[in-house]
Amino acid sequence: MPFSPPKDQPRPAVVDLGSNSVRLVVFDGHRRNPVAIFNEKAVLRLGRGMTATGKLNEDAVSQALTVMGRYVAIARAMGAGPCQVLATAAVRDASNGAAFVAALTQRFPDFPIRILSGQEEAGLAADGLLCGIPDADGVLADIGGGSLEMVELRAGQRGQAVTRPLGVIRLAERAGDDPVRARAIAEQELASIDWLSNSAGRDLYAVGGAWRALARIHIAQTGYPLNMVHHYTISRDEARDLTGVIAAAGRKALERMPGAPRRRIDDLPFAAIVLRRLLRATGAKRVVFSANGLREGWYMGVLPDSERLRDPMLAAGSDYALRLGRDPTLPAALLRWTDPLFPNEKSNATRLRETACLMSDIGSRDHPEYRAEQAFLRILRQPGIGLDHHARAFLALTLALRYEAEPDAPFLATARALLSVEDTRRATILGVALRLAYTLSAGTPDLLAGTRLLVGPALTLELAEGSGVFAGESVTRRLDRLAVTLGLEASTRLAA
Repeated sequence: MPFSPPKDQPRPAVVDLGSNSVRLVVFDGHRRNPVAIFNEKAVLRLGRGMTATGKLNEDAVSQALTVMGRYVAIARAMGAGPCQVLATAAVRDASNGAAFVAALTQRFPDFPIRILSGQEEAGLAADGLLCGIPDADGVLADIGGGSLEMVELRAGQRGQAVTRPLGVIRLAERAGDDPVRARAIAEQELASIDWLSNSAGRDLYAVGGAWRALARIHIAQTGYPLNMVHHYTISRDEARDLTGVIAAAGRKALERMPGAPRRRIDDLPFAAIVLRRLLRATGAKRVVFSANGLREGWYMGVLPDSERLRDPMLAAGSDYALRLGRDPTLPAALLRWTDPLFPNEKSNATRLRETACLMSDIGSRDHPEYRAEQAFLRILRQPGIGLDHHARAFLALTLALRYEAEPDAPFLATARALLSVEDTRRATILGVALRLAYTLSAGTPDLLAGTRLLVGPALTLELAEGSGVFAGESVTRRLDRLAVTLGLEASTRLAA
C-alpha cells in the first residue's frame, strides 16, 4: 500500500517536461520555503531536431513515456499530491505535441498535464524567483532548451513578460551550431523588446540549468568559498569576461574547465552567448543566479495565502525554532533583550538579528562537543531559499559563536570570507550576547525576564532579585567577553 503522509503535511509533486530534460520534484509540506525531498532529472532532449522537423524527437518521446512511468510510480509510492505535469516550449510548439500529451494522459490519467503558454511559463518562473528573492528588481531571464522567458520586475512586482525561441537547443539548431550566427540571432530577437533597456543599472536574474552551469564554472575558477549557485552574484564585468571565454572556447577546452558539467558541454557556448547579449540589452549591473524557477513558482501556487505571504528568511528561522528549539516563545524575548546592543539598526539588519534569535536553539539536541560546528554547517548549507550568501554567513557565524566556537576555528573561515569587517563584528556581538542570554535563562523566557542589558559608559547586566538568576562565574565570564567585544567595561547590579 502506498505511503500516506499526514494530512497536515502534504507532498506536492510536479514534473517539469522541458525541451532538454524531464524532472520530478516532490516537495515536503506547505512551507513558505519549499524543501524538495525527492528530485530526479532525465536528460532526454525532446526538442532536439525540432527546428528542422517541427516535431518532438521520436526517440526522446519513447524514453519520456518510460521515464514518466517511473515518476508516476514514485509519486504514488511517496503519497504525493497534488501532482501535475508542466509541459513547456517543445511540447507546445511541436506539431506532434498534442498527440504526445494525449498518450501521456491515456497512460497516466490521474497525473494531469498542463501545456503552458510562453506567458504562463514566464509567470511561473517569476513566481519561483520571487519565492526566494521577494524584492527582486530588474529582469528575470529563464533559459531552457527551447525558449527564453523574460519578465520585468520592479521591487518584487511582475511587469511585462515575453518569450523568445532562444533556448540553448533551438538556438544551436537555428544557427547551425555556428556561434557567430547565434550571436546575430540572439541580438536580433532581443532588439525587438524595448523594455529590456529599462533595467539599466539594476539586476539580471539568471534562471535555468544552462546558466547554473556557467555559475558553477565561475565558482570553481574563482575559488569562491561557498559552493552554492542559488543567490550567487557576479558583477557585469565578471559576467562579460565569463561569457566571452565560454562562448569562444572549443569543446576540448570546455571539458577541461573545472566545474563544467559534461552533460552541458554542448549547451554552454550558446548559454553564454544569450547571457552576454542580455547584458548588453539590459545594461544590468549584476547577474544574480537562481536555482528557483518554474517548479518553485508552481509550488507557490498551491500554498495557502497565509503561508505564501510570509517573509522567507523569517519563515526559515521560524521553521528551525519550531523543529529544533525548546521554547518557541523565547526568540521574541531574545530579540527584545538584545535591542540595546544595536542602536540605530537598519530594518534588514533587524530581520537578520530576529532570524538569528529564531535559530538560536538549534543545537540543543546535538552533542555538546560538536554543537558549534554543527550549528554553523547546518545554517551555512541549509537548503532554505530565503537566505542569500551574506545572510547564510552572518547567521552561521552568529550561531557558532552562540555555542562558543573558538574565534579562530578553521571552519569559520568560509563565513568570514563572505562578510565585511563590520558585519563580522555585528555577528560576533550577537553570538556572544546570545550565549550570555542562554546561560542566564536556561533557554526560558521567564528567567530571561529577570535580566536586562544596559549600554552606556559601561555594559551593565541588571538582575532582578529573587528571580533565580545570579552572577556566577560562567555569567561573569560571558558578560566580560561581551563587554570586550563592545569595547566597554562590564558591571552587574541588582534591579532597583
